Amino acid sequence: MLAQEASTLRLDAFRFVRRLRAQRAIDSMPDGQLAVLAVLRAHGSHTLTALADHERVTSPSMNRIVNCLADGGLVERVADETDRRKVNILLTEQGDEIVTETVRRREEWLVQALGELSPTERETLTAAAEIMGRIAKR
Repeated sequence: MLAQEASTLRLDAFRFVRRLRAQRAIDSMPDGQLAVLAVLRAHGSHTLTALADHERVTSPSMNRIVNCLADGGLVERVADETDRRKVNILLTEQGDEIVTETVRRREEWLVQALGELSPTERETLTAAAEIMGRIAKR
């Protein structure tokens, strides 16, 4: 019984996240690139290694992602002021605009979806979101 509940939750959560992720400013931008832009917006500049650790990918993979973003003018590499051997990755204004528009579209989609639910259903989702947040922190 518990395994079936887990399977249903996994599938439904995956479908929900996929629909939410589809709401983005640039349809052709992969999720990994958008995630890096969002991290930089939320937490400020990072080294390549710190970004790779945060996103749980290898440094070479993160280097490819950052190269694509830099080629598009969405991030820039800047030498660290205290340690010239380090390079920090910074979000550009254009990169920030993409994150802002993506967040706006996702919020709009979610507000519309929630508006179609009853108050009781919204309360249930709010409680479930809190529980899922606790599970995700494990």
